[in-house]
Amino acid sequence: MATGKHRAPSPQRQKVGSVVAAGAVPLVMALIGTGTANADPAQAAVTQPEQQPIAPEYDAVAPNAAPYVTAPKPANTRSSLPWARTGPETDYLSPVGPLHLPTAVAPVPPILPPPGQFRFGDQQVPVPDFVPVETSIQINDASANTEANLATFLDSIGLERSRSDRIAQETLGTAARGAAVGSTVAIPAAMMGSTVGAVAGLVTGLVFFPVGLVAGPILGGVAGYMAVSVPATIVGAGVGAVVGATNGFLAPPRGMSPDAVDGEDAPETIEAEDSEPAIA
Repeated sequence: MATGKHRAPSPQRQKVGSVVAAGAVPLVMALIGTGTANADPAQAAVTQPEQQPIAPEYDAVAPNAAPYVTAPKPANTRSSLPWARTGPETDYLSPVGPLHLPTAVAPVPPILPPPGQFRFGDQQVPVPDFVPVETSIQINDASANTEANLATFLDSIGLERSRSDRIAQETLGTAARGAAVGSTVAIPAAMMGSTVGAVAGLVTGLVFFPVGLVAGPILGGVAGYMAVSVPATIVGAGVGAVVGATNGFLAPPRGMSPDAVDGEDAPETIEAEDSEPAIA
């Protein structure tokens, strides 16, 4: 009669069982291999999956990868534009011809800034040491693209390239100078606005005591200064742009077109067969 107790397996039995299990693995593998070898080849083809060819390994390539090739530029040139050009033609200025509605024209390439300088049209300013390189590149690229887009529009309404470049660069240059003048002239009024804004910010910041006592005057002072300085800067830039565009449009032409120069300088050629022999 069963007593209901289970005997714990002895260590000797566990060791023997492990040896048997380990020894059975090669035997099972051998039997499987023998059965497969003795089986019908057609059946083996059905039971065994076909081995897929190993695909060749290639270096990983990022999607939409394209080389960003730029033309050689002088050292310390703060520009990343790949198809920028050097300064525009200055020895020749075309007269203003008949204008028409905008038509499709080739885009005007932007102009590279001088090494180590900001370029706003015909205005160049050295880049301060505290301005990061990437920031200066972004500023120059934005200025050059704006000038190129304006020159492209002027080309589209019938102006010759030298005149378009002249108007575009003077528009941006005088706009930058006008913005600087406007912000400078507005400094006294902007300081008064900053003081009023700081007081208003202090009063408003009492509601958010104690943080408002610090943040309120700072935010109010900045807001008061910008409320006066920004409009003055915009007005100065607008006035400067109008003055520059007008001056570039009314500037008298100078020089001679390259085609005319080439035509005048071309030497006359006399063919031998057309010449008549001299009569003694």
